[in-house]
Amino acid sequence: MQANGAGQGQESSELSCLNSAQNGESSSAGGTHSNGLLSSTDSSLKKKKRLSQAEEDVIRLIGQHLNGLGLNQTVDLLMQESGCRLEHPSATKFRNHVMEGEWDKAENDLNELRALMHSPNAIVVGNVMYIYHLFSSSTKRMKFLLLQQKYLEYLEDGKVLEALQVLRGELTPLKYNTDRIHVLSGYLMCSHAEDLRAKAEWEGKGTASRCRLLDKLQTYLPPSVMLPPRRLHTLLRQAVELQRDRCLYHNTKLDNNLDSVSLLLDHVCSRKQFPCYTQQILTEHCNEVWFCKFSNDGTKLATGSKDTTVIIWQVDPENHQLKLLRTLEGHAYGVSYLAWSPDDTYLIACGPDDCSELWLWNVQTGELRTKMCRSHEDSLTSVAWYPDGKRFVTGGQRGQFYQCDLDGKMSDPWEGVRVQCLWCLSDGGTVLASDTHQRIRGYNFEDLTDRNIVQEDHPIMSFTVSKNGRLALLNVATQGVHLWDLQDRVLVRKYQGVTQGFYTIHSCFGGHNEDFIASGSEDHKVYIWHRRGELPIAELTGHTRTVNCVSWNPAIPGLMASASDDGTVRVWGPAPLVDSQDADGLNESCSNMDS
Repeated sequence: MQANGAGQGQESSELSCLNSAQNGESSSAGGTHSNGLLSSTDSSLKKKKRLSQAEEDVIRLIGQHLNGLGLNQTVDLLMQESGCRLEHPSATKFRNHVMEGEWDKAENDLNELRALMHSPNAIVVGNVMYIYHLFSSSTKRMKFLLLQQKYLEYLEDGKVLEALQVLRGELTPLKYNTDRIHVLSGYLMCSHAEDLRAKAEWEGKGTASRCRLLDKLQTYLPPSVMLPPRRLHTLLRQAVELQRDRCLYHNTKLDNNLDSVSLLLDHVCSRKQFPCYTQQILTEHCNEVWFCKFSNDGTKLATGSKDTTVIIWQVDPENHQLKLLRTLEGHAYGVSYLAWSPDDTYLIACGPDDCSELWLWNVQTGELRTKMCRSHEDSLTSVAWYPDGKRFVTGGQRGQFYQCDLDGKMSDPWEGVRVQCLWCLSDGGTVLASDTHQRIRGYNFEDLTDRNIVQEDHPIMSFTVSKNGRLALLNVATQGVHLWDLQDRVLVRKYQGVTQGFYTIHSCFGGHNEDFIASGSEDHKVYIWHRRGELPIAELTGHTRTVNCVSWNPAIPGLMASASDDGTVRVWGPAPLVDSQDADGLNESCSNMDS
């Protein structure tokens, strides 16, 4: 996000530019204002007190905003009564010349503006020689933008010879952005104005393109000379975004449109809007539930149990209730890990440590596509899909580590790697594997290279990776949940509260923009943290035994599921539509632990 707010709505930009141009030519009793220095002939308009710099800034911001709304007379009165000026008179003159397409005059204005840019008030820090070169370069950029607009307008008007003269006699001698000049020269071949606008991705001659040009030019001028475009709107939007960013329970997409929020109140989200109330308890499994995972599109939930079955649940898009879709049976060892293919067509099921089998199901048909069992001495307990959905890797703690295709054909085995958990990065080549040496290493099956990425002091029971591939979330034996930066290879945060021994517990990223982290725990609870805070913002109670796995719906930020040794799967969502006091008194409560 640029601090100057360039690139906002075209309509408001046009209005702002037009009003500013009009404001620069209007006059009022007691002397012309031109958004510049005031005439002091009317003593009644003198300032009653000396304004601070902050107060002057606020008045200018308000004036610019009112100007954009077309309230020119109000702006005139505000500037006169305050004794401030919206912008320097030279800037107003420059603005008017640009909007009127008087390019020679606008170029001459740059000399006046250049002197203002060099003034001590323009900038107060830095090396003087550096500042000189900085503003000299800025002036050259501004001149280039002016000449580019002049050139394009000549072309649109069919004045090819004049355009050629600008290109050869004015743009080229600047020796700035040679690549762009080559592109501009190609527009000489355009057969008509519509062709030019399409190839140049340009609005055409007129108010819209000149307003957009002014937005760009203003970024090179110090605010003491001319305010950045729509500066008040930018500041208000930043304030709203900051409040949302600091809100512990904010779990919806950020809307940059200020019309969608009230500026009169601070932003706050209630925990009643957060997925920490039991919406549904799934009891169809008849033994411990070891794993649960929502599909990538969020329309299904897969659960695996010690009872040797996988159940696929359909998520109702309206009320977010889950309904049993089909049961996949026959996993003799039980199901302790599940992985959806990237397109959600297939689901791979793995078993516990002594399981040598891997089952690949077609979820849409309920048919078994592949059952892998290379040797009864193998241990295929973990799996991860490549991004292309055509291959996957699998392995276990007995030293098996294979790359396979959809038919179960194994290739490129990596000998001696005792795998605890796997993940394929989006680069399509790197496989992350946690092993029995308390580390995560990166493996590449193409060039057969590997490297150490994460080193812990205790066993890594499981891990998962954020969508952007930058962060890894680890459940570490006796330690709890740790967040690592995979790029910088540093431990970012240790989350507090969870009880983690030597059971395999799976945590997850979740919520909008993956701002939250959730994990099961051996104390029968589900813990939720904001990614930036170490203390839990919620503790979810209701399970009666260890919570083995938590999965956050990737498409519905307010929906989460947890699987437990108590044989149930709990579906969590916002508070039901009942009286707030009743919601606070629900047995399956969310303990607020704000910090």
